[in-house]
Amino acid sequence: MLHENTFSAIICELDPLHHGHKLLLSRAGASKRPVICIMSGNFVQRGAPAMLDKWTRAGLALQNGADLVAELPLSWACSGAERFAMGGVLLASAFGRGALYFGSEVPDTALLKETAKALLSAEFSRALAECPPGLSFGARRQLAVEKLLGPKAGEAVSCPNANLGIEYCKAILKLRAELTPSVVKREGAGHDEDGGTDGPLSASEIRRRAFAGEDLQGLAPESTVQALESARSEGRCAHISNLERAMLCKLRSMSREELSLLPDLSEGLENRLYRAAGQARSLDELYTLTKNKRVSHARVRRLALYAFLGLKKPLPKTPPYLRVLGATDRGLRTLGGLGLPVVVRSSDVDRLPPEAQSVFRLEALADDLYGLASPTPQPSGRDYTEGLIRL
Repeated sequence: MLHENTFSAIICELDPLHHGHKLLLSRAGASKRPVICIMSGNFVQRGAPAMLDKWTRAGLALQNGADLVAELPLSWACSGAERFAMGGVLLASAFGRGALYFGSEVPDTALLKETAKALLSAEFSRALAECPPGLSFGARRQLAVEKLLGPKAGEAVSCPNANLGIEYCKAILKLRAELTPSVVKREGAGHDEDGGTDGPLSASEIRRRAFAGEDLQGLAPESTVQALESARSEGRCAHISNLERAMLCKLRSMSREELSLLPDLSEGLENRLYRAAGQARSLDELYTLTKNKRVSHARVRRLALYAFLGLKKPLPKTPPYLRVLGATDRGLRTLGGLGLPVVVRSSDVDRLPPEAQSVFRLEALADDLYGLASPTPQPSGRDYTEGLIRL
């Protein structure tokens, strides 16, 4: 385990890496401590494939200041904010005591920590139960937080990056992790929002422009622009539209009972999803037919992805290994004494416990399916053939 204050961590997707990410990496590296990225693999939280594969994105992280990139396993990477944050914090805390850097529209560390503490309290549970029925969980949660802490805290849980930061703080409290939150002011568009001309473009806006074939010079870091141009020219930019028929086929072939085993499914939602799968002619139509006032579009997207990738309840509670995608020499030196198995090369998988091997095999299968999300289908088996990315 590392000594006190000897690393900085970032939990991220980098889909793709933009100027805001570059600033975050710069701030994390300013302390001269090793920078460790816990990064989603080939499928991400919005319920879709990442535009660039995880090896390309790990290389971009190293080029822009990271010392080590570890993969956040599939069932955490594709989950809602709470599980996503918990998985990231669990892996980051394995390195010992350090700082966790994240962007937030609300750069008030004390407020985010106070809100996280309130969300874990009995008072919050009571306030949530007193909210008007029929509202979405997000709306009831915001009302309950405002009742306990006021409008500024309510605003924070409604902002995507600030809310994710609150979930990081919650995970740190629950785990008693030796991680100190360090907030960087988020500029420009929020997470998964369209970007305008004020501040750095969001990752979603960069993806939109890249898929439209627009010139991204000056709008994203040069390393990202080059990676996107190379991927576009080689037909490697993944998009969920290339998986649409396959996903609809999988959903139509599943029974209500099989759908009921999907993670994060409740309130008889398997019945709505079953009916929608039989009627929908596109994924967008499937999402529209399934969602309602209490079930968000993002949650339905994730459910459809869970079905396609074979994720089902019960999900593992903690990541059973730390899989390293890329590292510098300094990054590799941080791996000594971790409290969980480390996977650097494919042969390391054979030494994992059976349960951990099952998690890895599901990840590898998902990555094989990810290869079909590109305009030019990519080969399978890359989790067993790709070497460690070094810088």
